[in-house]
Amino acid sequence: MSEPINQKDDEEKGGVHYKVIGSRPLAQDAVDKSTGRAAYTGDIKLPRMIQGKILRSPHAHARIRSIDTSRAEALTGVLAVVTWRDLWPAKDLANQERVKPRYSHFRDSYFARHKALYCGHPIAAVAAAEPWLAEEALKLIDVDYEVLPPVLDPLRALEKDSPILHEDNIPKEGRPGVGGNVAFRVENLKGDPETGFAQAEVIVEREFRIGTIHQGYIEPTAAVADWTSERQLKLWSSTQSVFFVRRDVAELLPIPMAHIQVIPTEPGGSFGGKSAAFLEPAAALLSRKSGRPVRMVMSREEVFTATVPSTGCFIRVKMGATRLGRITAATATMIFETGAYRGLSWAAGGARLMFAPYDIPNGRIEGYDVFVNKPKSGSFRAPNAPQVTFAYENVIDELSEKLGLDPMEFRLRNVARQGTRKIDGLVYPRIGFMETLQAAMKTDHYQTPLQGPCRGRGIACGWWPNNALQSTCSLGVNDDGSVNLITGSIDVGSNARTAIAMQAAERLSIPLAEIHPLTGDTSSIGYTATTGGSRTTFATGIAAITAADELIRRMRERAALLWNIDSSTVAYGEGTFTTDSDPAKRLTFKEVAAQVLSTGGPIFVTASLEPKGVGSAVSVCLVDLEVDPETGKVAILRCTSIQDVGRAIHPGHVEGQIQGAVAQGIGRALSEEYQFDDQGRLLNRSFLDYRMPTATDVPLIETVLVEVPNPGHPYGVRGVAEPPVVPPPAAVAIAINRALGIRLFELPMTPERVLRAMGKLG
Repeated sequence: MSEPINQKDDEEKGGVHYKVIGSRPLAQDAVDKSTGRAAYTGDIKLPRMIQGKILRSPHAHARIRSIDTSRAEALTGVLAVVTWRDLWPAKDLANQERVKPRYSHFRDSYFARHKALYCGHPIAAVAAAEPWLAEEALKLIDVDYEVLPPVLDPLRALEKDSPILHEDNIPKEGRPGVGGNVAFRVENLKGDPETGFAQAEVIVEREFRIGTIHQGYIEPTAAVADWTSERQLKLWSSTQSVFFVRRDVAELLPIPMAHIQVIPTEPGGSFGGKSAAFLEPAAALLSRKSGRPVRMVMSREEVFTATVPSTGCFIRVKMGATRLGRITAATATMIFETGAYRGLSWAAGGARLMFAPYDIPNGRIEGYDVFVNKPKSGSFRAPNAPQVTFAYENVIDELSEKLGLDPMEFRLRNVARQGTRKIDGLVYPRIGFMETLQAAMKTDHYQTPLQGPCRGRGIACGWWPNNALQSTCSLGVNDDGSVNLITGSIDVGSNARTAIAMQAAERLSIPLAEIHPLTGDTSSIGYTATTGGSRTTFATGIAAITAADELIRRMRERAALLWNIDSSTVAYGEGTFTTDSDPAKRLTFKEVAAQVLSTGGPIFVTASLEPKGVGSAVSVCLVDLEVDPETGKVAILRCTSIQDVGRAIHPGHVEGQIQGAVAQGIGRALSEEYQFDDQGRLLNRSFLDYRMPTATDVPLIETVLVEVPNPGHPYGVRGVAEPPVVPPPAAVAIAINRALGIRLFELPMTPERVLRAMGKLG
């Protein structure tokens, strides 16, 4: 792996040489995870704990006439049964017209009340002494369904005669285009697209289909609830955000947030799929009803059918350019599956991402979120970005081909720079598009010719905005000079704990070994948003740096007390306190810490903030592959990911994040996809049938770290985990075109679809 390529290194660093940042220490939780000491939710054991299971709808679309739980409740060993009735207090049932629509839909989405809207929709939950007994009780719950025709295709959902999922989703004033099965619509406009197309000498217009895929985390979703009193509900959760879980549980039950303590456990993977409450509300209700702790763990089938996979979509892109290779106009229409219920707006996110790497003078982007009878769509590592990038990068490549221009030269002629305004109105600050493209062209991979029949090389560029959101970090000094660091950010396997600790250690000028990072629960740390969107090292890192600055200020005051001087004369650097009043006076960090208790008491500082200087990032993927013309199977021969990482806090961890993301991008490109029958039943609901890439499918992924420091972070950090998953599907599609002379417009590009594009299948 190469060392980071630092752009304008001396200018950006100002001659500063970091001692901790840029090093490659062992992750501080590596031993616990490698030896099995790390505790996951399934490892939690409480006295008198019982097991919970959920009954789920076998139908994708069905009206519920009645639910009878009496036989299950009568089964010996069953201690609690809950349904939608346990989420609807009597006052809400009596005044349903006053219940806020989102509140109503939120409850109905958790336990189906009037309708089941996807296969896997929860109907009831049971708690019993043993999991097998709870499973038997589920079979005794009688549900009378009126099966309705499902809507599985987003284009079909838009048709006038399509079955309607939510009868109350009627058009409202001020919401043009919303109604029926349309949950949300967005439109962005820049310049005059029609004039731009009139100026174009070459125009390409294509339609794309991208299937639904799952995050594929190893650890199934799990939760433990212990409702010890009306004012104390404890939840252990495998989650990316304990505060999001607390919010969901408080709204669903409903109870005050102060009565809920959500305790994080080590999540065995998430990739965006564990930001909401899945089992926690049911476990809490069962615990309250039974008076005992309840543990619930999803089966792998439940994980696939009843969590939040990524959105499938239909995209149409049109782009025009002059013979000189300048893009004059581009338009896009995007129709995203929001699933049975609306969550985040995929249309809004897609509109933000479409055409992002390029300076386009005239453009229109229109997006729709559409209800379909599938699980509610959720985030998956750079949500929406791989989908829209697959569309626009394929068009970019085809346009360059028709113009007779080198694809990289065409991109460089149109690349966005600092000051470029995107179609959605965002004006780019310092951004490394140009530097990353140039770095890609300098790689050994790019400059080494690829030879052989049915082989092709593809290159694609993608963008991710990264997120900031809210973060809290607390630092406490111990007598021996060590520091406890507590954050609300969950380490989801990204080594975020180590990256945050490294920033604190750099700021405090103490060894990393002296920092002890911990993850707090909702009762011990201030509000912190989800670990996702590549925000944690950036935002929680700034919180750690801010807390470190305050800690240093407080320690300077203590040093001043020891010397009986004014604190304004005390300076700190290189781990040592000094003063201009007497150059002979010197105290180390450890020496001041040893006397903290005798000079005014403990020092414990907290920083809670929402930083504004988030820096977006660009990633370029270069892929060599070979296609078997007889079977249509694609083999990846070589892959290089080049990325503007801002500043690599821990280059080894950054490389690992890039490699993992690229592997997921290859999975989306070639094999991963939900497959439903015509009744909306998921057919490939296990790892035996849902084809994820393994070590035999992916070569060693080469990485190049480009450092164009983000001016919005003290050390230049940009988020790194999301951008590398964005361009691989497009790069693979372009490489297949080079290998076979055909273009594919649907993901994944399975052997069957490759053969069909070759004309070898009907």
